[in-house]
Amino acid sequence: MTKLAHFQKYKLRYEMAILFCFFFINNTLLATSVIMEAQRKDAALPFQLWEPFLWEYASAISVLILFPVIVMLLRKLPFDWLSIKRSLFYYFLASILFSLSHVSIMVAIKEAGYFFMGGKYQFGDFWFELFYEYRKDLWSFIFFILFIHAYNFILSRLQGEANPIGQSEEESIKPSFDRLLVKKLGKEFIIKVEEVEWLEASGNYVNLHVNGRIYPTRATLAKLVEQITAKGFCRIHRSHALNLERIESITPLSSGDSEVKLDTGKVLNLSRRYKDSFKAQLG
Repeated sequence: MTKLAHFQKYKLRYEMAILFCFFFINNTLLATSVIMEAQRKDAALPFQLWEPFLWEYASAISVLILFPVIVMLLRKLPFDWLSIKRSLFYYFLASILFSLSHVSIMVAIKEAGYFFMGGKYQFGDFWFELFYEYRKDLWSFIFFILFIHAYNFILSRLQGEANPIGQSEEESIKPSFDRLLVKKLGKEFIIKVEEVEWLEASGNYVNLHVNGRIYPTRATLAKLVEQITAKGFCRIHRSHALNLERIESITPLSSGDSEVKLDTGKVLNLSRRYKDSFKAQLG
């Protein structure tokens, strides 16, 4: 398995680990900087040693909680340059909601921390503090959006994107196709539809799993399966479909669902909802 394929397989775990490490290191540096700045002015600290760490970690935890919401926003409401005023308005409202949520979670964590340490947290002047926090949160919100776009762009270039042969992004989807053209790092190569082991819904894309690699294609799972059903593919779950030729075994479960094991060792869930159509197509 290549490093890229390994990253794709454990993509969510890597992303969570990277975000956690970034905020842990960044906010630890911020907390220690507060302590060092205070020591420059006076030998006796005007606060307890643990307080700056609580302040910074509370902010980091609240951002980590809200980060998936920003990702979901970009998927559900992508920025539309043709309606730029409307997009700016929606994103402005989203930034306000982000800041209010960030402040609410952060204050709740701080109050719990101070209570545990036997103290009491004072938020300060309400409207001034909200404006103070919004200034920082707005910049963080913009930075996160730019970062997510840049990350997705780089990842798409590394893993490649698949489209039916002869189909551009502007053209309508073909009713059926045998091969896919993959564009990756300035190169193009072809994969046969029959080589695809299974398909996985991922937002506005469907991830094609081929020989340990993952190639996204812009489509819905329902539409894509409809196009390649004649090639031996069947939907078995709301989130995935498979190539019937790659099935090794089927194990019924007490819940009424089943587990389908592919010849690669991958195990997929067969939902009761799709069991009848699966049996009919398998037969």
